[in-house]
Amino acid sequence: MASRLHVPLRILDIDKRGQVQVADRLVRDFGDPSPDYLIPQVFLEWSDGGVEPLLTGFSERVARTERAWRDLLSSDWLRSLARGG
Repeated sequence: MASRLHVPLRILDIDKRGQVQVADRLVRDFGDPSPDYLIPQVFLEWSDGGVEPLLTGFSERVARTERAWRDLLSSDWLRSLARGG
């Protein structure tokens, strides 16, 4: 997705001490901050400093999260963004 949008990609690994604090802050401030929060959580970080949640994992099962990814990756919204609109 990042390559389609020509934007940098940052992946935070919650099993790495230096990255978990950043991930926790993003989730706390912009995501689904339940005590045992679901992953993945995907955010858009805009050049003006704004952050928007894009996708949060679903507790219903991995298949539900997979379907959410498929829906997002095939969405008109993403196609429009990739075209620059």
